[in-house]
Formats: sequence, C-alpha cells, structure tokens
Amino acid sequence: MTHALRLGPLSIPVARRALFAGGMLLGLSTVIALTALLTGSYPVTAADIWQALAGRAEAIPSMIVLDHRMPRILTGLGAGAALGMAGAMFQTMLRNPLAAPDIIGFTAGANAGALLAALLTGGMILGGALLGGALTALAVTALAWRDGLDTHRLILVGIGASLSLGAAADLLLSYTDENTAADMARWLTGTLHARGWAEVVRIWGGLALLLPLLVWVSFPLARLALSDETVTALGLPLARLRLAVTALGVTLVALAVSVAGPLPFVAFVAGPIARRLVGGGTPALLAAALVGACVTAGADLAARSLPMVRLPAGVFTAMLGAPVLVWLLWAEARKGRI
Repeated sequence: MTHALRLGPLSIPVARRALFAGGMLLGLSTVIALTALLTGSYPVTAADIWQALAGRAEAIPSMIVLDHRMPRILTGLGAGAALGMAGAMFQTMLRNPLAAPDIIGFTAGANAGALLAALLTGGMILGGALLGGALTALAVTALAWRDGLDTHRLILVGIGASLSLGAAADLLLSYTDENTAADMARWLTGTLHARGWAEVVRIWGGLALLLPLLVWVSFPLARLALSDETVTALGLPLARLRLAVTALGVTLVALAVSVAGPLPFVAFVAGPIARRLVGGGTPALLAAALVGACVTAGADLAARSLPMVRLPAGVFTAMLGAPVLVWLLWAEARKGRI
C-alpha cells in the first residue's frame, strides 16, 4: 500500500513499508547518537547534555559534549550517509550488489588522493580525494571496457586497482616520519577520532549542496536498474545518466573519505540492507543513507566502548561487512552470475 507525500504542488507516492523502514532507521540512528553522547571516559548525564545544548552547562561537561562528542557523532552520521548513498547508486547503476565503490576501487582512489594531498600540502584533502576518486573511476572504467561495460570485469579490475592503490598508500607512508605515519595509518583504516566542527561543516555542507542533484537523479536511477534496451526505449540518455551518477557517487565518496578516511564496507552493506528493508527493488537512497549512518555511528560507538582498547571505527565496519560480502558472493554464485 502506498501513501501520497505532498510537498506543495508535488505529490510523491511512498510505500507504507518504506515509511516504516525509514522511521525505524531514523529512530535507531537517534538512539545510537544519544547513547554515544552519554558514552565515554568522562561521565556525562542527560541533564548535562541538555544544559550544554542550552548553553548553561559547566565548562568541562560543555567542552566534552559540544567540542568532542557531538562533532564526532555528526561527522560519523554524515560520512556514513554519504557512503551509503554512493554504494546504493553504484550497485543500482551497474546492476550488481558487489559493485560498491570500496570494492571497485573508487574509495581507494579517493583515499590515495587525499593522503597524497595531505602529505604534499598539509591540507586540500577534499580536493585530493575528489581528484583521486575521479582518476580511479576513469582508469577502472577504461580498463574494464570491451565492447561495452561488463560489471563482472569492472569488479575484477576494481579489486586490482584497490589493492594497487592500497600498496601505493603504504609506500607513501614509508617516506614520512614515524609520528605522521602513525597518524595517517590510523586514518587509512577509517576513524572518527578527534573530529571537530570543521569536519561537520564539510560533510553536512557538502551533502546539503548535493541534495538537489540527489533528488533529481533518484527517478532515472531507478530506471537504470532495467536493461539498457528498456532504458533507451523510455527515452532516457543512458550514457549521460551513467556519467552523472558516477560523478555524483565519486563526490559522495570523496566527501566521506575527507572527513573519516576510507571506512571499509559501509558503502557495500548499506544498499543491500536498505533494499531488503524497503522492498520493491528501488535504489532506496534515503534508506541507504540511514543504514550507512547507523553502521558508521554504531561502529564508532563500539570502538569507544571497548575497555582498555582504542580501535578505529573502520575495524568494526570491516567486521560487519565481511560476512555480508561472503553472503552476497554465495547468493550471486547460486544465481550463476559468478
């Protein structure tokens, strides 16, 4: 059953299942965020959080809540949302659940570009991530092209590119001093440690700027899941749509990498989970964004909750993503696609 969501003169049909899934995911992300605000080595109560938000808290609780925990949580939610949408877009466009940006090398390209920019300039991380991701996307697509774009060939080429770029990042670290190498190695795993309001503004400002494009691309993206012949028969410019989706997806990945590093498997797991929850075979960009936000914030909360150990959030996202990867490989093998 569907309901009509009215926004002024617009009327958007939304399935009841999608509304329920979206509400559930939004509630889960809120619970994770509130739990993360209360969790840490310094004890903070719900009253302290409320007073900090109202500007009436004491100096130390206010600093803990507003300067340390809240920027970290908001950065994680934004980075996870960006990766979740990017993964769902690539998987839908290429009609393959394995075609996530961290599998086909785009995330590794953005990561290598950001690392090189940070080492050479001390900044310009977002620009380096955008350039690295774009160049990797062009190279992987060109190498996988043979009388058309075969998604299985793209995945194999992308895996090779990801491994090569990972080795290149390790080589770059070998030319830096020990302290810089240790900090960058932690960032390469994917971490939300010591994030500030600058990262919050970057990720959420970028998402706000991209929001009109995401809304615009959501309708034709659902049609890209059909065969090329059907898409062309519907009158949609297939080549230009794929170029637009690729550019938008690489930009989302670059945004996330610039603030949180290459959080592994977030983009990979968000799309399949969102489609299972929403149903209907749609790209489910909003649900994928919420799943990505929940996975990232939950992984960071788990990393902070371990006693005596400080692991980056990327370790926990990888622990979640590995079983999903095995399951998807098994499902694709049963269908005779690999």
